[in-house]
Amino acid sequence: MRRKFKKLRLIENLEIQAAVAEGNCIARTDNQVVFVKFAAPGDIADVQVVAKKKNYQEGRIVKLHKASDKRVDPFCKHYQTCGGCKWQHLEYKEQLAFKQQQVVDAFERLAGLSGFEVLPILGSAKTREYRNKLDLTFSNRGWVTTFDPNADTRPTALGFHIPGRFDKVMDIEQCHLMTNFVNDINRHVKSFCDTHRYTYYDLIAQQGLMRNLMLRCNRKGEWMVLVSFFENDEPKIKALLDNIKDTFPQVTSLVYVINPKKNDTLQDLTVQCYHGNDHLIEELGGLHFKIRPQSFFQTNSEQAEVLYSITKEFAELTGSELVYDLYTGTGSIALYVADKAREVIGIEYVPEAIMDAKENMKINGMEHLQFYAGDMKEILTTEFIAAHGKPDVLITDPPRDGMHPDVVKRILEAEPPRIVYVSCNPATQARDAKLLDEKYRLVKVQPVDMFPHTQHVENVGLWELR
Repeated sequence: MRRKFKKLRLIENLEIQAAVAEGNCIARTDNQVVFVKFAAPGDIADVQVVAKKKNYQEGRIVKLHKASDKRVDPFCKHYQTCGGCKWQHLEYKEQLAFKQQQVVDAFERLAGLSGFEVLPILGSAKTREYRNKLDLTFSNRGWVTTFDPNADTRPTALGFHIPGRFDKVMDIEQCHLMTNFVNDINRHVKSFCDTHRYTYYDLIAQQGLMRNLMLRCNRKGEWMVLVSFFENDEPKIKALLDNIKDTFPQVTSLVYVINPKKNDTLQDLTVQCYHGNDHLIEELGGLHFKIRPQSFFQTNSEQAEVLYSITKEFAELTGSELVYDLYTGTGSIALYVADKAREVIGIEYVPEAIMDAKENMKINGMEHLQFYAGDMKEILTTEFIAAHGKPDVLITDPPRDGMHPDVVKRILEAEPPRIVYVSCNPATQARDAKLLDEKYRLVKVQPVDMFPHTQHVENVGLWELR
């Protein structure tokens, strides 16, 4: 029996009221919230409902009657399709205002906190070409916005995944997130592969030669190119890598990997250096960091300096403190604050990241840091704290999921006088803040915009023991 399709309503002349998390705006109708993507507060539009839930609806604008004065013309031809830069239709100053409010709402509404200082958000000096890393995917199932019935085959793609469609990739002709060199090499590699009939990866059938292309640069203009192949076809691999090496002298690190797995992660694979170095060196705040293909490193180098400087300022170090740096990654924050601390202990669950952290410590001639690898809740125990000493300052920079409750519990037991919490997700930071409120007072927060034209915002918070 055929299932009946219930037609979703069209809401006419709906006024968009505010910007909220995940790049959405909200409106209200019939006492229910409607989340609308690619809208702006002040828009009046006809909105087609695309999903109806128990307590809310989701919609998209089909006709704009009145455009908000907060709107600007999007600058990217792939806007609304590739899934990135969802807020590029908003003036940058409005993006910053919405991001700051997002932080305030998280702490006031989710954590129920008040009385803390909110410092003005620090915007990015660059609003385009600010990234130092980009990951592109090859696919034999290129996403098309218009269908050509006369086409013999579906087009190939080298670009970004379509939101919600793991098996569909949109071919990206130009991305504004990195310097134009990223577009030159992206198009050159795709042209070479098309000309020489290289097969592109099929995400469903799990076959094809070309899988991923990672592009990375430092502030000196040196580039790392990593090509990920699904199959080990040595002649074709050599031909492509030789072509990249001979065409682009800016590439000082040309590496490749054979990845026959069902996921794109590199941590458990051996990356081969084909030409030049197997790493880049980046400089932040007078420090040097070795960046390997698998390394995590902040993707906006200029704003990373701002973020780390705020963290160091909030820590109020005098040179006599023992500092714990939780989720230390490759040790970037630990190294950044080390010149003002007696000792720094960094903990991270990724062993390869700790290897990078130890090497970065040596590169910068520092000896008063210790790094430990393992699950945070299993490393940071009562016994560990007793052996190494209670921290005078604790810095934590967890992933988007925030801290495990056991980690928060251990922090509460250790009672460091000052906590500096760096977060890429104000919602989970606010959740953890509610737990910390048992013994700590939130003093102030400093939002930092690392990713213009996206809904993401970083936040640094300072907590003091009551």
